[in-house]
Amino acid sequence: MLAFILRRLWQTVLVLFGVSIIVFSLIHITPGDAVDVMFAGENVSPEQRELYRQQLGLDQPLVQQYLNYMLGAVQGDLGTSIRRGTSVAGIIGATIPATVELTLAALVVAIVIAVPVAVVSALRQGSIWDRGGSVLALFGISMPSFWLGIMLILIFGVGLQWFPASGRIASGTGLTQITGFVLVDALLQGNWAAFRSGLLHVALPAVTLGTAITATLSRVLRSGLLEVKGQDYVDALRARGLDFATVLRHMLRNALPATVIVMGVRIGSLLGGAIVIEVVFGWPGLGRLVVDAIQNRDFPLVQGAVLVLAVLFVLVNLLTDIVQAWLDPRIKLTGGSR
Repeated sequence: MLAFILRRLWQTVLVLFGVSIIVFSLIHITPGDAVDVMFAGENVSPEQRELYRQQLGLDQPLVQQYLNYMLGAVQGDLGTSIRRGTSVAGIIGATIPATVELTLAALVVAIVIAVPVAVVSALRQGSIWDRGGSVLALFGISMPSFWLGIMLILIFGVGLQWFPASGRIASGTGLTQITGFVLVDALLQGNWAAFRSGLLHVALPAVTLGTAITATLSRVLRSGLLEVKGQDYVDALRARGLDFATVLRHMLRNALPATVIVMGVRIGSLLGGAIVIEVVFGWPGLGRLVVDAIQNRDFPLVQGAVLVLAVLFVLVNLLTDIVQAWLDPRIKLTGGSR
């Protein structure tokens, strides 16, 4: 197991190296100059702009700029935001809990809905419940997230006013930031008003973000359960007089590996999809930060944010491989499949 983790970590380094080159290259070949955008509409002479460009190191060759950036990144220094003038690592550290909290909430929504739907559909194959689950899955996969988010805002935020349409928590709750996760901080402080406000604010973005993954998980898990439902060991468990919950637990254990793989890949998609959802719901997370940074040509901030997203994606995939191997011991962590 240790050798497997070390090998994957080495692969992670190579992937991040490639990501850093691609992101750095794409940002610097796009039209527009960060200094010109920053001083747009201001009475700043060309000499002053050139001086500021030199201070930022933008006058150096691209290779030198990249090497300086990577040398700092290895030491935890992602540079300084051109627009804000503060540490990129500090800005990302302040916003990433919001994105992680939203992603985890979406994942909880997906699991809570997908597992019962998949179990009922598999055990009642061909019934009205199975067909209803198929329709819901098709609806979830086909529905664009941004459109669903806007519809939820109009119906439940503006029309019925059950949930807030934007933001992360209501003002005046008296919540003190400890971890950056609103729900966790509210629980730690016993601030139930803040906890309720946090739940209401995260509900609509989480449902929007989790709808697509709910459909995928329910279909994959249903297929896995159908595959194991007719196997001999299930009949043997039933013949031994075990209760339904125990038999179902064994079925889920054998049907889960494929679902875990899909879930790991989809979590990466959730991180990417959070960019759109955060803009729609005004969620102060990493995705919204990236959009603002791109509009402002804030190169260091875009590079740092994308690099952090890549790290999260690769780590999630590594964790997925480990969990899959734990669920299915037949899988060899040394690289063979079975």
